[in-house]
Amino acid sequence: MSRNSKSSETLRDRSLSILREEAILREGGGKAGLERQRKLGRLPARERIANLLDKNSPFFEVGLWAAYKMYEEWGNIAAAGTVAGIGEVAGVPCMIIANDATVKAGAFFPQTVKKLLRAQRIAFECSLPIIYLVDSAGVFLPMQDEIFPDEDDFGRIFRNNSVISAAGIPQFAAIMGNCVAGGAYLPVLCDKILMTEGSGLYLAGPSLVKAAIGQVVDAEELGGARMHAEVSGTVDFCEKNDEACLKRLRSLVSLLPEAGPPKQTKTEKRVLNPAKDAETVYDLVGLDGQKQYDARDLLACIVDANSIDEYKADYGKTLVTVYARIGGRAVGIVANQQSQVRTKKEGIQMGGVIYSDSANKAARFVMDCNQTGLPIIFFQDVTGFMVGRDAEESGIIRSGAKLVNAVSNSVVPKITVVVGGSFGAGNYAMCGKAYDPRFIVAWPSARYAVMGAAQASDTVFSVLARARERDGKATPEELEELRKKVKQTYEEQTDIRYGAARGWVDAIIQPPETRDVLIQLLQYVSRPTPKARFHTGVIQV
Repeated sequence: MSRNSKSSETLRDRSLSILREEAILREGGGKAGLERQRKLGRLPARERIANLLDKNSPFFEVGLWAAYKMYEEWGNIAAAGTVAGIGEVAGVPCMIIANDATVKAGAFFPQTVKKLLRAQRIAFECSLPIIYLVDSAGVFLPMQDEIFPDEDDFGRIFRNNSVISAAGIPQFAAIMGNCVAGGAYLPVLCDKILMTEGSGLYLAGPSLVKAAIGQVVDAEELGGARMHAEVSGTVDFCEKNDEACLKRLRSLVSLLPEAGPPKQTKTEKRVLNPAKDAETVYDLVGLDGQKQYDARDLLACIVDANSIDEYKADYGKTLVTVYARIGGRAVGIVANQQSQVRTKKEGIQMGGVIYSDSANKAARFVMDCNQTGLPIIFFQDVTGFMVGRDAEESGIIRSGAKLVNAVSNSVVPKITVVVGGSFGAGNYAMCGKAYDPRFIVAWPSARYAVMGAAQASDTVFSVLARARERDGKATPEELEELRKKVKQTYEEQTDIRYGAARGWVDAIIQPPETRDVLIQLLQYVSRPTPKARFHTGVIQV
């Protein structure tokens, strides 16, 4: 009797009450917070997630009730200021973690940390790719002693980023607002980093920098998207706004092996074709290697139209790194840029030459392709690594070694296409024969040597000429004849037929047939590899 008198509330009533409270929690910081976010030209966290997910994909939310009535002295910290849950992106179940900037500017409270750690653990144990939509002011300073120092506090997030990456689980981070102080480590520890214009990524904001070192700098110059895309090279994709960023994220997730072929609408052609006619390659690439061309124009003759996502497009420009599809199959591509480029940091850079920033970019790209399981295609037209005082001071040897190391240890299938020059250490960095490409093919314009014919023949001639002059047996006419002979011999050796005869390439292919050849080879290299087992056959006992 006493129990009934306490409440006439039924289970149905309580369930409906829970639903009403959950609807309020999903409103985050309320109307004022939403208006502030829209004034900044940014989408609210839940709209970002809705745009990211496949149409009609269910979203299993985790931790909606986190921080419920826990920090009332600081206001309403709905859902601990973050949204987390599992939904499908490009057909792939992903853990999505989004800061809700309408709640205390997305600042981290103790329960925010606990919620994020729980989401990471679920993703790790279920092998789910993780997508972080970053828009946070960092640690909520009045409670820093409960957020910062312990083993299950803020720093554990970044430790988990590293462990998850080492386990081969893809992590994508999109900076779509603020990303400051220690929180800046989260995206940088992920496999791919996207950033929208107007966002900020820095260890210390302009005010703190001024207080700490007296330097006056605005937010964009200190840590804006363009700076990180063009100067620091931290950001892989610089996007105009939230919508473009989310579209790019979907495209990148669709490259994962489990995503399968992209779905086509009824209006799309079922037959996949490149953007440019295959015969266009003859207008781009010269036989003597002197003609400049844009590597993107070359790729447009080979890869599926509208399939390219260029990685770090504004950084390390003498190497072009892209994710693309060939005959519907996802690949990573590293290609030498043959046109002269201008960079914010280095100024003019020569085409066909690998500089420190290019080598660093390509090394990370190769590592990421291995993380994702994408075959890599190298298009070689390389003079070599940059030389000289500035290059040495930039750490060109260290950067080159990093790229060679990444290519050497790459376990995904590699295919190399030698389009033009394949000189010196550039041959090594761009996956020459010594670096185990599954297939290596060449165009008739390909040239193999330790260095270009002009430089090499002059060097060889100088050595031979000095020897003859010491013996007193050289007339000017004989020396000129020797020069011609040395150059002719060297040019004969650089001819790709010379290399093909010695097994340096598997085949010389017709340039317009490159796409068809690659489609065929990708079928071969993508077959499952045999699993080793212990087996001796019959032996004597």
